[in-house]
Amino acid sequence: MTAHPIAETVASLMPRAKAELAELVAFQSVADEAVAPRSECEAAAEWVAGALRAEGFDDVALLDTPDGSQSVYGILPGPAGAPTVLLYAHYDVQPKLNEAAWLSPPFELTERDGRWYGRGAADCKGGFVMHLLALRALKANGGVPVTVKVIVEGSEEQGTGGLERYAEAHPELLTADAIVIGDTGNFRVGLPTVTATLRGMTMIRVQIDTLEGNLHSGQFGGAAPDALAALIRVLDSLRAEDGSTVIDGLPASAEWDGLQYPEEEFRRDARVLSGVELPGGGTVADRIWARPAVTVIGIDCHPVAGATPSIPATARAQISLRVPPGQDAAEATELLFAHIRKHTPWNARVSLEQVGQGQPFKADVTSPAYTSMAAAMRVAYPGEEMQSSGMGGSIPLCNTLAALYPQAEILLIGLSEPEAQIHAVNESVSPEELERLSVAEALFLADYAASKRA
Repeated sequence: MTAHPIAETVASLMPRAKAELAELVAFQSVADEAVAPRSECEAAAEWVAGALRAEGFDDVALLDTPDGSQSVYGILPGPAGAPTVLLYAHYDVQPKLNEAAWLSPPFELTERDGRWYGRGAADCKGGFVMHLLALRALKANGGVPVTVKVIVEGSEEQGTGGLERYAEAHPELLTADAIVIGDTGNFRVGLPTVTATLRGMTMIRVQIDTLEGNLHSGQFGGAAPDALAALIRVLDSLRAEDGSTVIDGLPASAEWDGLQYPEEEFRRDARVLSGVELPGGGTVADRIWARPAVTVIGIDCHPVAGATPSIPATARAQISLRVPPGQDAAEATELLFAHIRKHTPWNARVSLEQVGQGQPFKADVTSPAYTSMAAAMRVAYPGEEMQSSGMGGSIPLCNTLAALYPQAEILLIGLSEPEAQIHAVNESVSPEELERLSVAEALFLADYAASKRA
């Protein structure tokens, strides 16, 4: 069977794509100055802007967003009367976490066992390279048949809402007929998947204070209120006996009626240790796509190294709450605050701070753009049909775009399949997935333009 010309072109461009992804991964573009200098994000943004200019984009600009980050914008004009498609990715990344646990340097793209390893390789610097590959393939095969806008965000991982607020203040900037969010992933490698739902999120910090200062645990232990013990009780109150998330007043029993996630596959994808049980009730799909999920992502107290026999006077934690479609993230935040206040023991002083929030999202998978994407994926993944699934992560911009442009069709695809291990050590991307999804995106743009002309 003869390969499609678009597929042949993308295959020929893969060595260039690898070199470019290596350059982009090398920037330690964590949008948190406590972790990496701002100059790393600025350099990554300049690299993205340069790539757009090299592809002939007009009006390329670095947008200073209200949270202090920069997003990169450009427009590639298409034929007269052609529809406009917005392509999204983000160049900021998660911190490297435990560098000693990486098998290769986190900011050095390294090929191993058929995958490319590096922070951001899949989430989401690879997503931007995917967009470049699709556009280059179209240029080599008759031209880009749509007007393309590209927006590459600089603080998506922080959840601080800079691009959302910028878009709301400049609603004309990102208007489009269709929007491709290149920041999700296939259900598994080789199975073409669009993401139908995203959980929203709220990020909070809780601090508990009980004493004016630490005390000797022998002299005062047993009667003096221990701030860390109080915090542990609060955190424990957020889970039922079976491990399900429990927040007073927040529904947590919805069921997922789409593509299911077999438990044995989930255990393998999540690398659950042998013999360790999965928390919660219902199916795996219920738990990760249809129900709220709380995670304690950090605790501040005296570290084990250098610990002294003293009672902690203060303790702090950062909590992530994922919120499924059908629930409001702001209401969930208020319920979480009320729950923590109610369950703080000994009348300890508790202070709460919200540090990030994004609403859940549900796509209309019956829209015409999805028909075009299904046809494109059928070619890019011979013998496979496009599937739709949920995703437990959050992309706050989706709801902003849906509200600003209710006529726009929003599709979510990307490179973050389970083996990619995004947000963890040893993040990687499958070059085969990068190649096939680039083909799918190019064919989608061609089919979508043709459907609009018909």
